[in-house]
Amino acid sequence: MAHVLIVGGGMSGLSLAWYLKQLQKGWDITILEAEARVGGKAWTEREDGFVMERGVNGVLDNKPSTLELAAALGVTRIRSNDASRIRYVVRNGRLARLPDSPRAFFTSPVLSPYGKMRLVGEFFIPPGTGERDESLAAFAIRRLGDEAYRYLIDPMASGIYAGNPERLSLKACFPRIHELETRYGSLIWAMITLQKEARKAKKKGPSAGPGGVLTSFPGGMEDLASALRKALSEEIVLNAKVERVERDNSKWQVQLADGRCLSGTHLVLSLPAFQAARVVRPFSSRLSFLFSRIEYPPIAVCALGIKREKLENSLNGFGFLCPFCESRKVLGGLWDSSVFQGRAPIGYHLVRCLIGGMRNRHILEKSDHEIAGLAITELKALTGLKGAPDLVRVFRWERAIPQYHLGHPALVEEIGQWLSHFSNLFIRCNWIGGVSLNDCVLNSNILARKMTEGKNAIRF
Repeated sequence: MAHVLIVGGGMSGLSLAWYLKQLQKGWDITILEAEARVGGKAWTEREDGFVMERGVNGVLDNKPSTLELAAALGVTRIRSNDASRIRYVVRNGRLARLPDSPRAFFTSPVLSPYGKMRLVGEFFIPPGTGERDESLAAFAIRRLGDEAYRYLIDPMASGIYAGNPERLSLKACFPRIHELETRYGSLIWAMITLQKEARKAKKKGPSAGPGGVLTSFPGGMEDLASALRKALSEEIVLNAKVERVERDNSKWQVQLADGRCLSGTHLVLSLPAFQAARVVRPFSSRLSFLFSRIEYPPIAVCALGIKREKLENSLNGFGFLCPFCESRKVLGGLWDSSVFQGRAPIGYHLVRCLIGGMRNRHILEKSDHEIAGLAITELKALTGLKGAPDLVRVFRWERAIPQYHLGHPALVEEIGQWLSHFSNLFIRCNWIGGVSLNDCVLNSNILARKMTEGKNAIRF
């Protein structure tokens, strides 16, 4: 009988275990989590009526994988408020609303008249060859112009990856955009064509924004992690740090830091790439090297509880992003209490500022007080904060989001080739296949089906 060892109890590992349990009732499953809790970056703190996310704050419902899992587990969902559709970017030291329609685009202060003309001129830019792995920055400048890159694409990359667009791979980070240029030759022509097709089919067409409605849970994203922990209580082993894994005949041997050794027929690495590199080194130095090539930047999340009368800005919106060219001290700010009901006590706002990323890799050398000071300084300048916040909490991620840098598609392909040398060895984590929670859950569902069908050619 199969015994699946899943190393790592983040959302990828938990959802994979849950799907395997539904598909194969007779399989034994063991989740080995090094910490005293499961859920990874689905981690919610509650204090004095504030509901603060250490990591991810929701999922979009246009990709239903996570919400379908939540429904199966009986977890109640909550939709974001209408304010979440309103987003801002910093331009010349002030908040400028991002346009959400063609008409708003032409009156928006985000781009200059020249910048708007250059962006519209994308229609006439010849398509790239599609052969080389192009950076997000190079693609955006080539197709949209330098100004649109600096004030639209660069802050978007910071918001999703906390990354440097000059190093991020377009094919890996935004495969759909690469596909649209390849197929239609122009992003604008692709939007026009897809809108026409959608109208004919009486469906909603694509938009320039992220699409979908941001959705979470009443007690925060940890509600989903808690439901999975309860459903998988017999499969989860906490405080089980894996030191090394080895192949022994037809079995996988997993050695824990406390001396225990477990044996299984299948091994799934569901932990960050740098940790996976450490545990596989005893049986494959090449895989270890390949895993170690994936970088993770540090991020500090500063949560601030603020009385409403202390802010000149009503915070009617999702939040703001800071283009790198604006030289701000934060990547952006999320106005969580405006996005979801119940995130702050009556009369208060909850704001979270993200600081650090690939361009500020020394952020965690600062104290919590210094990090909070950076966030407060920016809120005073951008939202008119008067005085001190009423609650301040700083959450640290030494290695936050895996970076899909140039060469990532080729790297993933080589990893897949090397995995094929080892029977029943799999990877399921956000450093392959997409960094979002929706991507993680969907990919776990797909991998579970392939594993139970015995299709071992699919390894992640």
